[in-house]
Amino acid sequence: MIKPRQMKFYGLRDIDKIPQLQCLTDEERFEIKVVSNVLPFRTNNYVVEELIDWENIPEDPIFQLTFMQKGMLLPESYEKMANTLKNTNSPEEIRKTAESIRYELNPHPAGQLTANVPFLEEDDDIVPGVQHKYNETCLVFPSAGQTCHAYCTFCFRWAQFIGDNDLKFATDESNRFQKYLHQHKEVTDVLFTGGDPMIMSLKKLKTYIEPLLSPEFDHIRNIRIGTKSISYWPYRFVTDRDADEILNLFEKIVKAGKHLAIMAHVNHWVELKTNIAKEAVSRIRNTGAEIRSQSPLIKHINDDPKIWARMWKDQVKLGIIPYYFFVERDTGSKNYFAVPLARAFEIYRDAYTRVSGLSRTVRGPSMSANPGKVVVEGIAKINGEKVFVLNFLQGRNSEWVKRPFFAKYDRKAKWLNDLVPAFNEQKFFFEDELKSILEENSNRHNLKKQNQNMLEDGITSSGAA
Repeated sequence: MIKPRQMKFYGLRDIDKIPQLQCLTDEERFEIKVVSNVLPFRTNNYVVEELIDWENIPEDPIFQLTFMQKGMLLPESYEKMANTLKNTNSPEEIRKTAESIRYELNPHPAGQLTANVPFLEEDDDIVPGVQHKYNETCLVFPSAGQTCHAYCTFCFRWAQFIGDNDLKFATDESNRFQKYLHQHKEVTDVLFTGGDPMIMSLKKLKTYIEPLLSPEFDHIRNIRIGTKSISYWPYRFVTDRDADEILNLFEKIVKAGKHLAIMAHVNHWVELKTNIAKEAVSRIRNTGAEIRSQSPLIKHINDDPKIWARMWKDQVKLGIIPYYFFVERDTGSKNYFAVPLARAFEIYRDAYTRVSGLSRTVRGPSMSANPGKVVVEGIAKINGEKVFVLNFLQGRNSEWVKRPFFAKYDRKAKWLNDLVPAFNEQKFFFEDELKSILEENSNRHNLKKQNQNMLEDGITSSGAA
């Protein structure tokens, strides 16, 4: 029988208090503190006690996944933060130094703050905490779900967790996002994301999900919940106080005729090896929900085809569907974690050849870039030129999907922006239209911001204060 566990969080102030970290030198713990003052650090007792092999530090993949490493900042940024911590105790000076570094790390890639944010038609105002990039799918960021049971060091949404409201992205508990969904019948999928929605209470989850089960939202066929909780706190579904009620909510969603997909972020097979994680998976699946797994390829953590092959095999055995093999996004500590596209494809293909067809549901290597989800289909030689064969799995314009295009082979390229068209083409086929789409969205947001600034300054259209 699995016993309940009391969660204990560890943050920046607890680094010297975590017993397991006493195996590190003072300088090594200082390095963790330096990076943790720039990028968000949080872990918990389950991760520390059950998932990390403390005999294999610092190479252990879960240690790399949850504890900051010196190399996660560029050398000049690291020295800047380290010198500040050594020379001052002023919280204001430390904050200013951290902010100056953060804004160099592309905190919101792929147009998350403007290009993806929709407007409510009745008042031409933005819908906060909602992203609508692809026709069929809306992302909803519940305000109460903008934290996690532990933070991944590679997280592309790290800006959500640093306490800067200008960079935070969240919706409130009003029905504003519901109004938007009601107006847009093309939306069939709603993805609750964050942060981690499963850190919310049962009451908060119901506030966001239950309205979508009513007849007026019959066009919403699929409800997705993006979560790392199966890996970082599986007790959420097994022994936590409201674990049974959470599962009852899942059953209610399925009985209402919706497909419920738990989008599990699993970066290494170690995360699913514990009995509590396996029990959590079993209990979730017994509600009628499906679990799909996704992860980026991350240097120092899973950049080995054998790791991916075992991870996919283990997941299929547990009834989890391998779904996405992502390329690490161009944000945060990308220089530490990113793997070149050519190597990413080699790892994906090698892992793919090691598994049966049941694991070959996984798609990749996929880049969630500004124009859409672009996948590297292969590397080929055409008319004597070595090229990347690329395709859209999703696009800002759905007409771009499944239209193969080609980029010059570049062994060092790590992201779509590093690639140039093959065959002496001047631009990729989608670039002109993408530019127009982004400009239109940007102009609309800028106009809204200008109007808000005028209202805040007490200026009316007639010029009277």
